[in-house]
Amino acid sequence: MAYHFTTTVEGPMERAVEATTEALKRHGFGVLTDIDVRATLKKKLDVDFRPYRILGACNPQMAYRALKAEDKIGTMLPCNVILQERDGGRVEVSAVDPEASMRAIENPALAETAGQVREMLRQVVAELGAAETA
Repeated sequence: MAYHFTTTVEGPMERAVEATTEALKRHGFGVLTDIDVRATLKKKLDVDFRPYRILGACNPQMAYRALKAEDKIGTMLPCNVILQERDGGRVEVSAVDPEASMRAIENPALAETAGQVREMLRQVVAELGAAETA
């Protein structure tokens, strides 16, 4: 089982971040964190890296349900969505599959919530890919 859902969209990176943020919002997610990996690696290690962003996405209702079901689940929150620039100005967008990441936790209530979040994130990625072909 893959641990992510992935599609590729037209760049530039900022436009892809905006489109991804809007798609997340349509499915009840907010972006809590936005990590510019490229800038961080340049600052901390003085190395050059491709444009790469990590968005920490959270659906408050789903997070609340997960926290009620499993008090340590915060170690796996928020759900990460990454964007990385590829050749030709394309941007690859990948979202974590929460079912895959939470498989080791044996809690039926959590599994149900993870399944719902999985479907929501899968739809976000699918919409981004469909918008490319429209």
